[in-house]
Amino acid sequence: MRLFSAEEVRAGLPFPELVDDLRLAFQGSMTAPARGHFNLPNPPDGEDTVLLVMPAWQAGKYAGVKTVTVSPENAKLGGPAILGVYSLINARTGEPLAILDAPMITVRRTAAASALASTYLSRPDSRSMLMIGTGVLAPHFIEAHRSVRPIDKVWVWGRNLNKAKDLADACDAEPVENIADIIGEADIVTAATMSPDPLILGEQLVPGQHIDLIGAYRPDRREADDEVMRRGTLFVDTFETATEETGDIVIPLKTGVITQADLRAEMADLCTGRHPGRRTDDEITVFKSCGSALEDLAAAIRVWEASQA
Repeated sequence: MRLFSAEEVRAGLPFPELVDDLRLAFQGSMTAPARGHFNLPNPPDGEDTVLLVMPAWQAGKYAGVKTVTVSPENAKLGGPAILGVYSLINARTGEPLAILDAPMITVRRTAAASALASTYLSRPDSRSMLMIGTGVLAPHFIEAHRSVRPIDKVWVWGRNLNKAKDLADACDAEPVENIADIIGEADIVTAATMSPDPLILGEQLVPGQHIDLIGAYRPDRREADDEVMRRGTLFVDTFETATEETGDIVIPLKTGVITQADLRAEMADLCTGRHPGRRTDDEITVFKSCGSALEDLAAAIRVWEASQA
């Protein structure tokens, strides 16, 4: 059984090749049941650790399970919030093939999924991007979006301006102090944060933008306010997960700001052509990503098969 480090996983998952792999996965080449989502209490007053167990398989070929934890308080200890492993299996024989670094699979496939959605939802001539958040995901999102759109201007915002400056230096981007000052100039707005409250306000959006939401991984957190949901045409990676696990969708559904019918399509609908995606240049599109086990399996297969070539 082969072990793949984070560095080996990253090297094996280039953009836009991984974007194309995910497109095929969502077209029906793989199967993923509902993921296991467990909140692990940390008494007496610590924030819960979230345990995710995410299986998927490709009939007669591969199967895999990602087991990861999300521990927001790790940041206070100087450690990563996401930890775990990915197990790749020969689906026909049951033979374990590899153990891969799950955090690196997660950041690469999550960025690739947003870029995949962007190929259907952002304007093809999108040239600018605002990255909200400076965590481990951020540089991968900038790289992924640049791989599918002609982006030549990127702004970076973070609560810590020094971190925003460091990320901007590393990604040939420009740091900004206030989201409101620049959001109207960005063709694509990507948010990947742990914020409990909205950072993207609908009143600040302009026609033609694409909003890409990755954070708000709990039903009591959100990155975009009600007005974003009212103004935008809404898309999700999977209906099941988005309507249960993320506050960006759960909260406005519960309060009646949106209805289930307002969620126009999930990723499989876009990738198979059942929904065309963006219809007009003036439309504001919103994509909410929660993560799918299909994405993890597609990424693990790419790393494994490249190692066997």
